Amino acid sequence: MKGSPIFGLVAGNIKTWNMNLTEQIAKHFREVHFGGNWTSVNLKDSLADVTWQQATTQVYTFNTIAALVYHMNYYVSAVMKVLQGEPLNASDKYSFRLPPILSQEDWEKLLNKTWTDAENFATLIEQLPESKLWEDFSDNKYGNYYRNFHGIIEHVHYHLGQIVLIKKIILQA
Repeated sequence: MKGSPIFGLVAGNIKTWNMNLTEQIAKHFREVHFGGNWTSVNLKDSLADVTWQQATTQVYTFNTIAALVYHMNYYVSAVMKVLQGEPLNASDKYSFRLPPILSQEDWEKLLNKTWTDAENFATLIEQLPESKLWEDFSDNKYGNYYRNFHGIIEHVHYHLGQIVLIKKIILQA
């Protein structure tokens, strides 16, 4: 049995089976950012070869790649502050207010903030007791922590798909 493909699959997932739910959520969040997820597509690899000019290129009436990266991280940053004990202070109307990206340095600064916030956010999720997942997030109108964490993961997947398509269009032009 040890040489069979099923053994490798089972052996590779033993650590996953031993994780609690907050660790699983943090893992899922990290994977969409840094790789290892089921879809084999992640934000960091998808953006690795994008220049600042490409990131700020307007395609049709779509948001730019840079605007989408900022938008995704806007919500990660807002929820992370709640996990750090601060009140929720975010508004959809500010979620696309990207500071100007006028150089490769500006673009890399946005990316570095995104990667740092993603890792810090995942770490904070891992540290939560599972019971916290079922509590109201900030206000009961936002649902519970579980819903918000998965909403952020779904949001990143959604915009990651847009980024991949926009990048393909830019590279074909």
